[in-house]
Amino acid sequence: VAAMAEGRPLRLLGLHGYRQSERRFRQRTGALRKALRGRAELVAVNAPHPVPGGGGDDDDADADDPPRGWWFSGPGTFEAGEVAAAPAGLEESLSAVAAALKEHGPFDGLLGFSQGAALAAMVCALRARGDPRFPVAFAILVAGFASRAPAHRHFYREPIALPTLHVVGDADAVIAASLSRELAQHFVEPVVLSHPGGHFVPAAAPQKKAYLDFLDRFRPAQG
Repeated sequence: VAAMAEGRPLRLLGLHGYRQSERRFRQRTGALRKALRGRAELVAVNAPHPVPGGGGDDDDADADDPPRGWWFSGPGTFEAGEVAAAPAGLEESLSAVAAALKEHGPFDGLLGFSQGAALAAMVCALRARGDPRFPVAFAILVAGFASRAPAHRHFYREPIALPTLHVVGDADAVIAASLSRELAQHFVEPVVLSHPGGHFVPAAAPQKKAYLDFLDRFRPAQG
């Protein structure tokens, strides 16, 4: 409570993209963390599932830091657009997020990228329904999408009443901007921020301002 009175920085739990890891995500969000300095702190966690076959987006894959994923749409594979008949691994990932919120918390919100943003949206849906495992107040969803798997349809059945900022790359060749905009439509009063770039977490001046304006809604009261 003392920290609240002092207007402490907000704490965000970071959920990395498919084939990334906590370490890779940390390396790639340096500009964002700098932009948020003093206002919000980003703490990332590893997804529970190593992705078979290594490599992927990153050539610097090493045995100690395998690329990871939050769920699979096929055996050991993932495709955002796939209507997966038997998606695997999501429950373990929801449990991992719940454990991170408990062990490393308290957290104020989530910041997810790509598959991590899709997972964060599912967590928002559960939180909005009153699931006590996910005590977060908001989420920033960068390059997110709604899962196409019929088994995941229930997450989107009703509008998700949790404040969200959706960051959409107009030139994103991995998760098309249309998919991120479609995800935003599943939320009540989403804030949508477009940027001209591709599949990354942008942190140039216009985005920095949008992040801070959004986060200021949740700042603990000063004094």
